[in-house]
Amino acid sequence: MLGLSYFSFAELWSPLFLAVMLLLTAGYFVLIGPLSGRFQGSSQVPLWRRFSFIFGMLALYLAQGGPLSLLGHILFSFHMASMAFSYLVAVPLIMLGIPDWCWRALLKGLLRPLRRVSFLAQPVVAALLFNGLFSLYHIPVIHDYVMLHFAVHRLYYAVLFLTSALMWWNLINPLPELRSINGLGQIGFIFLNMVLLTPACGLIIFAGEPLYATYSDPQTWARAMGYCVSGSPAELLQAFGGPAFFGWLSPKVDQQVGGIAMKFIQEFIFASMLAYVFYHWYKKENGQDDAEVSAPSSELEERVLTRV
Repeated sequence: MLGLSYFSFAELWSPLFLAVMLLLTAGYFVLIGPLSGRFQGSSQVPLWRRFSFIFGMLALYLAQGGPLSLLGHILFSFHMASMAFSYLVAVPLIMLGIPDWCWRALLKGLLRPLRRVSFLAQPVVAALLFNGLFSLYHIPVIHDYVMLHFAVHRLYYAVLFLTSALMWWNLINPLPELRSINGLGQIGFIFLNMVLLTPACGLIIFAGEPLYATYSDPQTWARAMGYCVSGSPAELLQAFGGPAFFGWLSPKVDQQVGGIAMKFIQEFIFASMLAYVFYHWYKKENGQDDAEVSAPSSELEERVLTRV
């Protein structure tokens, strides 16, 4: 299927990356289990949080180490699906899986050293940062450069992961004392993110020709593939000829499908989040939900440090 039979088990499933993900998941369960007593205010982690973390790690593994990652080097549509799973699915699920007492312990150690860059977590800055870097990455010349340079590729993806976490923090932050926006503010923040990603997706969807040499030029494609499969670019070209060997869609149509898929997944996820936020905001406004108290920004550090 999709030509995956031509690749080895190691190329499809990235055993080393899988081992790292399994170790991190095991560490999570040790942290919330046997080691939880070392944290002030710790409590039993609900089952839904545990499953959220597991599914988040699974989504991240499939997107960055499983077959979806390999297919993302072959077809642009799968590349966009991989990006969506990495930053719009995996990140919030992993963050939701971490209990509030873990966040407080983490922030206690990081708040003072990172005070000077704490503005990066502010709603507008976080939204502009993630969506701006995501859009910048999909400028054709930058995208092809990143795909052809392994170290830059890994670094850029790591930065996208961190900025995605900053963006999601404004929506799923479990600490009321560090919550900078609530209710209508979160609704506006969701709309802002939905708007900011539209230009990049529009450029991809409505382009009159293939934009990315990685998915249309055999020579460039073979060089990029060399980072995730065995064999030299010359051997890959001799064996497959180029990305057209695996695709049933033309490069232009594949590109359009990728842009549509990314925008659809983003709209679905943020629309679901919008409904959730609006529901709880409506209940709160009508006195059906517990009131949430947010500390003034000048008191945030003191509140966190005294509560941990």
